Amino acid sequence: MIAAVGLLASACAAPDGPERGLGSAASPQPASPGLGEQVAETLSDAIRFVTVNPPGDEARLAEFFAAQLRAAGVEAEVIPTPAGASTIGRAAVLGRYAGSGDGAPIVLLSHLDVVPAGAEHWEFEPFAGVIRDGYVYGRGAIDAKGAAVVHLAAVTELARRGRVLDRDVIFLSVPEEETGGWYGAGYLLREHPMLLHGAGYLLTEGGGVRVPPGEGIPIWGVAVTEKNPCWLRVTASGTPGHSSVPPRDASVPRLIATLERLQNMETNVDVVPEVAAMFAALAPFASPEDRAGFADLEIALEDDPAFRSRFLSNLQYAALVRATLVPTVLEGSPRTNVIPATAAAHIDARLLPGESCSAFASHIRTVITDPGISLEPILSFPSRTSSADTPLFHAIERVAAATDPGAVVVPQVISGFTDAHYFRDAGMVAYGFVPRWRNADEPWGVHGPDERISIENLERGVSTLIAILEELDRIEAAGAR
Repeated sequence: MIAAVGLLASACAAPDGPERGLGSAASPQPASPGLGEQVAETLSDAIRFVTVNPPGDEARLAEFFAAQLRAAGVEAEVIPTPAGASTIGRAAVLGRYAGSGDGAPIVLLSHLDVVPAGAEHWEFEPFAGVIRDGYVYGRGAIDAKGAAVVHLAAVTELARRGRVLDRDVIFLSVPEEETGGWYGAGYLLREHPMLLHGAGYLLTEGGGVRVPPGEGIPIWGVAVTEKNPCWLRVTASGTPGHSSVPPRDASVPRLIATLERLQNMETNVDVVPEVAAMFAALAPFASPEDRAGFADLEIALEDDPAFRSRFLSNLQYAALVRATLVPTVLEGSPRTNVIPATAAAHIDARLLPGESCSAFASHIRTVITDPGISLEPILSFPSRTSSADTPLFHAIERVAAATDPGAVVVPQVISGFTDAHYFRDAGMVAYGFVPRWRNADEPWGVHGPDERISIENLERGVSTLIAILEELDRIEAAGAR
């Protein structure tokens, strides 16, 4: 479950001053002949496994990925996971490409499940895995089967080359991410922690490379943290009956009135340190009128009304400095002429790092003045932050400099959530970054129609990911001397 990185590109233009020196790294090696087409075919096959969550049914796709790994000589296993609310097979797949053991293992994490897709809005059937005009179309092409096959191909390409790194590279693709990961990544870390024993690093979805139009510079956004989900169920109770004689306390009107109050509730603007650091990194590349504001975001939002208005009018920016909430699921009567005893809505609230879902829910209760309304949590977890001063982050910086001269690498806060928080809680350095390039005007359809990824992106992503892994070895080896 990812959020777009478009705000990075919209913030940046070509810098006025000299480019930042990040050191040099070897450019990615040429891929095997036909690698892009091979990865595209694998992704097409993966899309045809319908793993819509709920119910998931990810076990067959896990077996498919395990077979791909074993065919390349990489150790792999399929790990059954609890069904949760599902009644069909759920599983994760883990492959381990052995290194020399001189460095801490790195986990390449993706997920097997996808959100639903309404075929009527798609150019192609969403689970057909159509390859057309240099693109692979289908639900999961980006989120996150596209990430999975890039990780898979990086591991199998290393095996093909016989390239032994200083660390094990662990391919891990899990179920149930789209509904919180409690029975997926969370289950593995709770019940099978030894599978990942000693792992120090993790790369997963959440960031990527945004290519702005014109003379703008490429932005490599590396997610170091994310907003906390705070999903709530709001239930209105009232007198049931026939709709021809509506009671004064009918549940559906009570729910509508409550949702209107919540929609009109304005949350406080708060600049957390991670967001301040992100915009400070973008400041040299921002438009002249916004450069000073980005450099000291908290002060600018307090003291500069014109900047505050510009900044908060950008919905992607605004979501990074305040809690957001929106009603999504609605539940009422199954019949037009029946007034239900209860009506309910799900609220998707996203909180800033450090904010508490319980405190936010308590605040909402003060806004809801109707005693016939109840509130209960559905999903919540806190977020942690991974430092941007690590060998892995510096490896990404060096590869970016070699791959996209002049590119800026930004420690990013994302408004969506991923499974990375489980691994940060376990002590790993976890970043959201998959090397794939998106033009500013290119639609991807993540969680919407016509989700797609280019074959060029798939091939380039594999080569770049391998280059990052190799650069991590070089940086840590140099530090040990």
